[in-house]
Amino acid sequence: MSRMTLQGVPSAPVPPPPRWAVLAAHLTALVVLPSGLWRIALVLGHPAGYTEAGFEPFTAVDDKVWMLALSVVSELVALLTLGLVRPWGEVVPHWMPLIGGRRVRPLAAVVPAALGAAGLTLIWATVPFWWTYPHEDLTATGNLVVGILYQPLFLWGPLTAAVTVSYYRRHRVRGRG
Repeated sequence: MSRMTLQGVPSAPVPPPPRWAVLAAHLTALVVLPSGLWRIALVLGHPAGYTEAGFEPFTAVDDKVWMLALSVVSELVALLTLGLVRPWGEVVPHWMPLIGGRRVRPLAAVVPAALGAAGLTLIWATVPFWWTYPHEDLTATGNLVVGILYQPLFLWGPLTAAVTVSYYRRHRVRGRG
């Protein structure tokens, strides 16, 4: 059974994502969650490990908006990884204006995902060394807890990269012959 593109040209069926890629995509969304929840605690007025003086800058409205936006946007970006293992990563959902129902060109998903994975890997590469940096504004317990909550971010880039490679392999054009 062949599939048809929107232009009516037959296209090769895309194999389903491997189980490990689906798991990795879901883990991507989960590794971002602890740090986001910690920032939301700060937004809600809990010092979350900061000393009284260290917490003071986080009481300003613009800082709260920034932390909340950072948490929400980070989680939404992480959730985009699910598109690499779900049907909406192959065909744009119909409810999307102008482009709904169109096939996603593989490189339109792979290039941003690969660049994102590389960037995230670079950004979070030093997180395992959290405890070697001074954190004067945190209590000793806060330093430990925040370090633990941020450690999963180290996996964000590599998990995204693995899922991206899986997506690419499933969608690459196979030579005919």
